[in-house]
Amino acid sequence: MRSIRSIVLPLFLIASLLNAQFAAAQSTAAQATGPQRPQKPVLHGRHWVAITGKPMAATAGSMMFHKGGNAVDAAAAMLAATSTMWDVLSWGGETQALIYNPQTRKVIGINALGVAPSGATPAFYRSKGMRYPPEHGPLAAVTPGTPGGLMLMLAEYGKLSLADVLAPSIQMADGYPMEQDTANRIEREKEQLRKWPYSRAVFLIHPGHEREGPVAGEIFRQLDLAAMLRKLVEAERHALGQGKSRRDAIMAAYNRFYRGDIAQELVRGTREQGGLFTMADLANWRPRIEEPVSVNYKGVEVYKLREWTQGPAMLQALNILEPLDVKALGFNSPRYIHTLYQAMSLAFADRDFYYGDIYAPPVEPIRGLLSKAYAKERAKLIRGDRNDPDIRPGDPYPYQGARNPYRNLLQNWHRTGTQQQERSAPPVSFKKFEETFRMGTTTIEAADAEGWVVSITPSGGWVPAVIAGRTGVGLSQRAQSFVTDPAENPFNVVAPGRQPRVTLTPTLALKSGRPFLSFAVQGGDTQDQNLLQFFLNTVEFGMNVQQAAEAPNFNSYQMRATFGEHESQPGRILLNQNTAPEVRAELERMGYTLIFEERTSGPINAIYFDWEHGSFWGGSSNHGDDYGVVW
Repeated sequence: MRSIRSIVLPLFLIASLLNAQFAAAQSTAAQATGPQRPQKPVLHGRHWVAITGKPMAATAGSMMFHKGGNAVDAAAAMLAATSTMWDVLSWGGETQALIYNPQTRKVIGINALGVAPSGATPAFYRSKGMRYPPEHGPLAAVTPGTPGGLMLMLAEYGKLSLADVLAPSIQMADGYPMEQDTANRIEREKEQLRKWPYSRAVFLIHPGHEREGPVAGEIFRQLDLAAMLRKLVEAERHALGQGKSRRDAIMAAYNRFYRGDIAQELVRGTREQGGLFTMADLANWRPRIEEPVSVNYKGVEVYKLREWTQGPAMLQALNILEPLDVKALGFNSPRYIHTLYQAMSLAFADRDFYYGDIYAPPVEPIRGLLSKAYAKERAKLIRGDRNDPDIRPGDPYPYQGARNPYRNLLQNWHRTGTQQQERSAPPVSFKKFEETFRMGTTTIEAADAEGWVVSITPSGGWVPAVIAGRTGVGLSQRAQSFVTDPAENPFNVVAPGRQPRVTLTPTLALKSGRPFLSFAVQGGDTQDQNLLQFFLNTVEFGMNVQQAAEAPNFNSYQMRATFGEHESQPGRILLNQNTAPEVRAELERMGYTLIFEERTSGPINAIYFDWEHGSFWGGSSNHGDDYGVVW
């Protein structure tokens, strides 16, 4: 066994004991990769701000403000629009949201993640020759969550009608000019889309031509989806005509989707194509309003959804880093990159073993995981001289006064992951691994002068998606995030009615009891890595919200992927291509395998609350098509 005294260093000693080469590299690194003039301007607004993944969808949010709606109405309209535009999600996907309610001065969570359907068991998938649920197709689907999440948010916290909020999406479903990214994605995935008749009919609109999918600027029509959305509006209108309240009328539309004729066609169309949904699966599911978790980092209260997402991993990393003088490490210096990489490895190893459905046994040890004392103990494992590829989950149970029932699994956990990868046949290429590891979606940020703030990371039902019959609804692929072996994660084993642990992770931060930052990013297992760095960019390095959104980040591939074959690549790191040679050399000496890209911020969307001047600062990174509108 290694000598802990000689190799393992307390975190607070790292800065003084690392190799002297770090000091020489630090100022060069800061100059080469530090914040510069951003490519996109800060969005300054006084009354409201709406930001999401596509300009047209951001416009849908702005329409709600013009109708007199609040940030919840705007966020719901953007959610509907991005789902209609297939902005790496669809109506059959899942919605994860944090909302700041100015009336109660509380942050609340929305859990609108679907569940595994009847028959979805480890034995079932093994009988199909699968170690995990598949990446695509009807057996990858969990029950649709986005429609229920949207209607719950709107009914409880919005001001407008469902008809108002869905109006832009209905117009788009009738026909909108498709943008280039989605058009090209459809063409790339046409072999998969051909397998499913309803997807083929919607997407491959030029059969027999060399390019069967739509082209950029072509009017893309989804008549079945438009009809489905009109049924929701019709249900609301009928309920209002009967004297029902605004809230009850919206929930009447909810019932039509999950228990009425829409549900019947969705189940029929899914089962026709080999899926498992039943009417009971849809009727028994419901979105939930939750209390999120939070930690205080140097006076800033940071909120995340609970451990059915990966969000608490960022909070764990903040707890590990809090005792450090992070700024003194130097922005993107070798010391900074190495320290954050190790902190994230510790936090994500816990994610990989302890996170799962909070409504099904066993109960996750979240109190221990978010304990400052536990973070201090985990920090002692950080090696100051090089990367540790053998970081494993810790034992948080003593930090909540309990005994770990899974000690036997922890002893062999790292070997279990290695065996899974060795059994992979054929081996997954790094290109395929990276594509699934960083799988994108969209994000939504909205705020208004009344004080409402909304941060959403929706996903699921991306192209190539199975469309469920004549509903126009693209089904989720989220079941692949389950495991089938408790030795990998006893909290995340697939079972009917159970939610998988997801990567989707909106964030809200309060300072002095008031909103400070609202931020989110797409990108699979890289999400909380990029959000951690964005947060430190603002809090530790004083960047404004746009600088922080564009600043170069790094990404670790050491944690186990949530998608595909659930692989990991310890020590591999993505760096910005402008990283200085001295920094590259030092990281390689420390055992890292380097890869590079031009832009490494991730598509971060964010809002900063300027209480001194009474205004909003909107940030939307230069990474993709994300766009904001303010007033």
